Amino acid sequence: MLQNMRESMSGPVAFFVVGLIAVPFAFWGLDQFNTGGGDPTLVKVGDTKITQSQFQRGYQQRYQQLVSLMGDNFRADLIDEQRFQNTVLQDMIDESLLRQFVEERGYRVSDAELFEFIKTIPAFQQDGKFSTEAYRGALARQGSTPAQFEQRVRDSLEIEQMRNGLVQTALVSEPDVALSYRLRNQKRFLTHVAFKAQSYMDQVKVTDEDVAAHFEANAGRYTAPERIKLAYVELDLEALPKAEVPSQDVLRAIYDAERETRFSTPEERLARHILIKFGADKSAAREQTEALKKQLDDGADFAKLAAEHSTDPGSKNDGGSLGWVRRGQMVDSFEQALFDLKEGEVSGVVESEFGFHLIKLEELKDSQVQAFEDDAVQQKLVTLYERRDNERRFQELSDQIEQVAFESPDSLEPVAEALGLKVQQTNWMNRSGGAGIAADQQVKEAAFSAEVLGGENSRPLRLSATRTVVIRKQEYEAARQRKLEEVADSIRSELRTQRAREAAQADAATTLERVQAGETLEAVAKDLDRELVSTGLIEQSNRDADPSIVRKLFTMPRPAEGTSSFATAQMSDGGTAVVALTAVQDGKLADAEAADRERARQLLRDATAGAEFAAYRAAIRKQLDVEVLQLPGTEEDQGS
Repeated sequence: MLQNMRESMSGPVAFFVVGLIAVPFAFWGLDQFNTGGGDPTLVKVGDTKITQSQFQRGYQQRYQQLVSLMGDNFRADLIDEQRFQNTVLQDMIDESLLRQFVEERGYRVSDAELFEFIKTIPAFQQDGKFSTEAYRGALARQGSTPAQFEQRVRDSLEIEQMRNGLVQTALVSEPDVALSYRLRNQKRFLTHVAFKAQSYMDQVKVTDEDVAAHFEANAGRYTAPERIKLAYVELDLEALPKAEVPSQDVLRAIYDAERETRFSTPEERLARHILIKFGADKSAAREQTEALKKQLDDGADFAKLAAEHSTDPGSKNDGGSLGWVRRGQMVDSFEQALFDLKEGEVSGVVESEFGFHLIKLEELKDSQVQAFEDDAVQQKLVTLYERRDNERRFQELSDQIEQVAFESPDSLEPVAEALGLKVQQTNWMNRSGGAGIAADQQVKEAAFSAEVLGGENSRPLRLSATRTVVIRKQEYEAARQRKLEEVADSIRSELRTQRAREAAQADAATTLERVQAGETLEAVAKDLDRELVSTGLIEQSNRDADPSIVRKLFTMPRPAEGTSSFATAQMSDGGTAVVALTAVQDGKLADAEAADRERARQLLRDATAGAEFAAYRAAIRKQLDVEVLQLPGTEEDQGS
């Protein structure tokens, strides 16, 4: 899970997902759960609350991720908004439950483990190495601080500890593996006759009277939802014109201010450590650490002792290696001891909040400073100046857009003129959204607010840390009942398709009756001038046959030897097939290659582990009170 997070945090969506933590449902900052505020509380989860604004942030982030992942294939009208909202809310509840549970049970992640994970995230790297500049810059663009992000990741890793403790201990027996392999690798002999709905279309007649009667009986289905076109102005930091190239004096001033943090490679120390946690007896832990120090003084191998005795799970399997360490990455006592060491030297016993340490300095890299005249430095300085100037102007314009939009609520023209922007327009959108800015949840809500429908500008809507829009109504159409002539063609097509499917289903039912009465499927197919398709032995994973037929085939009862089982299956294209199962061939674990046997064991272990974790999570939910006070987007209490 955490590895997937690392691998995904590169490419064009890196700075979006940088705000996510490792657990699948965490699309919001964990630190936000305790922010309080005056907005309505939706759910009480144990000692924490999920408010309307927190939910909106989580929903918006999840929605934007969906838009990003689907790209050009995204269609807002295909999203069941109520279901999507419920999914996000339940995920937030689950996350809060697990976070409180691991905190109460004492799961902890060391600073070393935390940094080891963070420094492997590609979004925080330059030239393949962790960069403090890239780290802070990426977080700043997401409106987060290192402290907030590190707490989110720490919480996530602690949840992962708990999860791993369960899933990695899942056990499966050999008989269970054999049964699972037998079913998973079972093959069934498929023969079928398809009655495709399309082949009945020419036989179906739909009159004008049929269309009118259907419309009258189902008028409620044929309403046009309310829709709106929006005019808007957009303030986008990335679209602001670049500042003029600054003078060398300006660049020199920036260089002098940033030299130590941005243009210097700080001293780095390649370190190993052995951690002995305090446990129930702190004095015993110290004695053990001192005994290990004596072994090291006598010539024992540090890495070997770390692998055998260290209680830091993040480093012990690598001989206690912490990699390259800079100042500010470790707790004070640890850092002071490490930076007092000479190359090859081992510290005495060092106490920190995590336990007792023995630290070894293996290699030292001195600090280096890039020269002001260096071409790469010059380019960085210009880029830094341009970015800061854009951010400054963006902030000034953000303040201005709010003021002008408030002072001129009846038009966007003053806003556009004051900020040098142009008024743009969306296509028609409904409450489910639309293309462009209309896909944003804030825009969808504001577009149909009383304020905008009443003819006023919206308040400035912050779509991201670098984009703000103000919208107003351009055109509006209320929901209305469509006229018969508007929908007659679609009703006619709908009725033809429905009747063609019914005809196919009727012929399939007749065929099933005949074969169950003793006729062969081949003979009935020939009599009806239908093709008999014999696919042969197939597995459940078969992708060549119709998926609905395959699913039906593997739910049919095993036939007695020399006989066949028959059933009908609704096909993906709306037709119906008569399916014959004539033979079953079970998978045999004993005949499988060693790699396939191990894969079968791992698949069953994973499935068992998943089920156990789901049950454990359900048990946690029963221990902590979850009280739903209000559903998202409503104002009435809903009860628990």
